[in-house]
Amino acid sequence: MTQRWIIPDIHGCPRTLKALMESQLKVTKHDKVYFLGDYIDRGPDGKGVVDYLMRLQNEEYEVQFIKGNHEDMCVKAYQADQKKKFLGGKHQEQKDWEAVGAETTLKSFGVKRPREIPKPYIDWMNACVPYIELEEYILVHAGMNFKADKPFDDTRSMMWTRNFKVDYRKSGGRKIIHGHIPVDFSFLNLVIEKNEDYDFIVLDNGVYVTDKPGLGNLTAFNPDTKRLVVQSNLDM
Repeated sequence: MTQRWIIPDIHGCPRTLKALMESQLKVTKHDKVYFLGDYIDRGPDGKGVVDYLMRLQNEEYEVQFIKGNHEDMCVKAYQADQKKKFLGGKHQEQKDWEAVGAETTLKSFGVKRPREIPKPYIDWMNACVPYIELEEYILVHAGMNFKADKPFDDTRSMMWTRNFKVDYRKSGGRKIIHGHIPVDFSFLNLVIEKNEDYDFIVLDNGVYVTDKPGLGNLTAFNPDTKRLVVQSNLDM
């Protein structure tokens, strides 16, 4: 039987991801898995996460990838660093990226500058899509700007927004499933169990936040059964 799973922010934790996918979900090539972005930064091994996801693609698993704000910042830092490779100092894009955890990603690649990241990884991040439409949900990394006339054109908000209210006329009657903002496990469960009271489901439990109660797990949500699977962090 085909299953569908939605997995949010992985943040450089490949061992945790592998345990979730292979030990808990036991994903097969008949299943469909949607990833909500933020594959890199904060955790210790962003390269390991992308390697694992690339392997799933190459082995023809049914996987789709949304671009998170961390991938967007990495790509922009890489592009800016390429343009300024003969100039000294750090450019603003690299400083902005470093402020949100780039150091661990650069270290996982064994490099010191964004331009030294192998281009296939940058191309892969850049190819991630801003949203995925399902029959009953819209999947994005952060949310959507429903104040805009055409919210599907505002891809920046899909990666960055922290506050939004769904306009069902513009969403085609669909709720939003997103990550981006780490929420306590009790609230995460609440929006799933009481979903009639909310126009969104947030799945990010802050996998890298291992020092605070209620956080520090990687989650997977089945939109058909409403089942939530939780994997504690094995990387940090």
